[in-house]
Amino acid sequence: MKIKNILIGCALLVSGWLAAQNDFRATIRDADSGEPLIGATVLIEALERGGTTDTTGTILLTDIPDGTHTFRFSYIGFEPQEQTFKLPLPAGDPEPVIELHPAHEEMEQVTITSTRSTRSIADIPTRVEFIAGEELAEKGNMKPGDIRMLLNESTGIQTQQTSATSYNSSIRIQGLDGKYTQLLRDGMPLYSGFSGGLSLMQIAPLDLKQVEVIKGASSTLYGGGAIAGLVNLITKTPGEEEELSFMLNGTSALGLDASGFYSEKYGNWGATVFASYNMGTPYDPADIGLTAIPEFDRFTLNPKLFVYFDDATTIHAGVNLVTEKRLGGNIAFAKGEEVADPYFEANETDRISTQFQLDHGLVGTGRLQVKNSLNFYDRSIAIPDYVFGGRQFSSFSEANISWRGEQSEWITGLNLWTDRFTQSEGDPERDLGYSNATLGGFVQNTWNLAPLWTLESGFRLDFQNRYGWYALPRFSLLFDPASAWTFRLGGGLGYKTPTVFSEDAERLQFRNILPLDTGALKAEESAGANFDINHRIPLAPGLVMTSNVLFYYTRIADPLLLTPAGNLLEFTQPDGYVDTHGAEVNLKWSYGDLKLFVGYTYANVKEHYNGEASEFPLVAKHRLNNVLMYEKHDNFWIGLEAYYFSPQQLSDGTTGQAYWITGVMTEKKLGEHLSVYLNFENFLDTRQTAFDTIYTGDLSDPQFRDIYAPVDGFVVNGGFKWQL
Repeated sequence: MKIKNILIGCALLVSGWLAAQNDFRATIRDADSGEPLIGATVLIEALERGGTTDTTGTILLTDIPDGTHTFRFSYIGFEPQEQTFKLPLPAGDPEPVIELHPAHEEMEQVTITSTRSTRSIADIPTRVEFIAGEELAEKGNMKPGDIRMLLNESTGIQTQQTSATSYNSSIRIQGLDGKYTQLLRDGMPLYSGFSGGLSLMQIAPLDLKQVEVIKGASSTLYGGGAIAGLVNLITKTPGEEEELSFMLNGTSALGLDASGFYSEKYGNWGATVFASYNMGTPYDPADIGLTAIPEFDRFTLNPKLFVYFDDATTIHAGVNLVTEKRLGGNIAFAKGEEVADPYFEANETDRISTQFQLDHGLVGTGRLQVKNSLNFYDRSIAIPDYVFGGRQFSSFSEANISWRGEQSEWITGLNLWTDRFTQSEGDPERDLGYSNATLGGFVQNTWNLAPLWTLESGFRLDFQNRYGWYALPRFSLLFDPASAWTFRLGGGLGYKTPTVFSEDAERLQFRNILPLDTGALKAEESAGANFDINHRIPLAPGLVMTSNVLFYYTRIADPLLLTPAGNLLEFTQPDGYVDTHGAEVNLKWSYGDLKLFVGYTYANVKEHYNGEASEFPLVAKHRLNNVLMYEKHDNFWIGLEAYYFSPQQLSDGTTGQAYWITGVMTEKKLGEHLSVYLNFENFLDTRQTAFDTIYTGDLSDPQFRDIYAPVDGFVVNGGFKWQL
């Protein structure tokens, strides 16, 4: 009898305990669109219980004890929300529906300006990639003196070094030559033609708010030259609170970077000031007698003034000043020692650019915008027995009107480019000077053609004073069936007028190059398309994966080639074309404070001439980008990165070796205003000089081979950042 009573008591206790455990089911939605949020996080902090929503936006938590509990609902890009529920929920009550609102402060940080649309990045039909916020700061720590590393670590982008001794580099998007990429600053072209030389090496990132990249033809708003794509550097503007920041960086290669940025708003006006000093010491890790990092001294000053007349009218104007001396080549000579018959490459540059922009609200939703930039560039390149130099003056002016309707947005305008180069040094019998002007008109429409479909279409008509008329249509289509999936399809035409300022000519310091025969040459014309898929899915409680897959194709007819003409070189257009096709895959896993990024690029670039196809040189057909990051927000982060480059076809017919580049980066915040960082870049010391040669011949007259791998090797850099 006693045993029976004990068993009955145990059963009652167990049944009571089971009765005290509850299931909690809820659906989490976007408050604006009503769409379910897939992968949203739900956490009961007091119980250390949580999970993520499934593909319908639903969460089910089991075995929750009776009582009143506080639930925290969160999702990237949305304001977190806390609600209290008493369990068990009253019988017959509907399942809770939690509506999260977009986090306006966070979304403001990634407002995309390159498409000139008022839509959020998720609603833009054109595929835009951006680097902003903490990611921009982390990448800026690695190379505080320039943006080369910042871009090179992005999927589908490669910065190609064009000089073994001066460190000069250009941008390649999807394997195409750097001349096909437009480099903008706040939507205005500042770095093109002769002024494109050394540009990546002369842009410090501390005053950048974000970097926007559009891959593929982007001709409607910015002209036909953006065949491969464009990179738009967006600078900071005055905020409601004063900003004062400093950065001091040193490297094991005896480099120094010191930058400062100030921003403040005073009622109806504001100002920003950016200044930096960057210094490099001659560095030869391979001990071959040539500089892997040249000696250089650079000073940058960029003040801007903002005037806010009223809510409808704003003006800002600024000037950017850069002056630099750079000396590479024989390491002893660069250090100031006496050397008999040395090889050297000396660059002296002065860059002055102005920017002006007026924004004025019109009746209703209309807006008028007027832009202007003037650019002065003076560069001298000296090598033994030859000096080339000149001055470039270019300008960009635009007036556009935009307005919004219930279902669409419009923008239309006119812009004018002028570009003049005057050769001051070099062979007077082969003067490379020119004067060009391009007038263009454009219209772009973004239309919600159906609940799940958005179409962006544009048309541009250009007149170039030497090469005539060009009509450039473009379209992008967005299909957004659910919050977990997004599909984009786009394409367009582009063109590039002939220029002597290419990667091939830069490698030769523009020596022995004949002027362009404008009567025989014509513009290179392109057609391209891309298709990408975005997906977000929860894999396990707290573990979310986002993915993006891009497929692309671009074909360029009548490409301009530098070919032998006796003892000289000339630009010609053989019958044929260059095309690139491939895919980019970006995967991101997030689990608490851990994030893993994996990027893969497949770029198949070929030249087609005389019925035969060959590999385009200096393109890694396969690339891997891997970054594992542990980050305690606003406190500490550490990351491990590894990048793989497959063998590349070289210009001399040989093939370079595959290689990996690895690095460790870390930063710790000390108090409210100070942080320190330390980076071990390329700690495996991958160098082309370790497994291949970079020149042939004698050291006093080297014949340089293609540079396809790093030459500076393992470099440690670190410093501190202070921000008020």
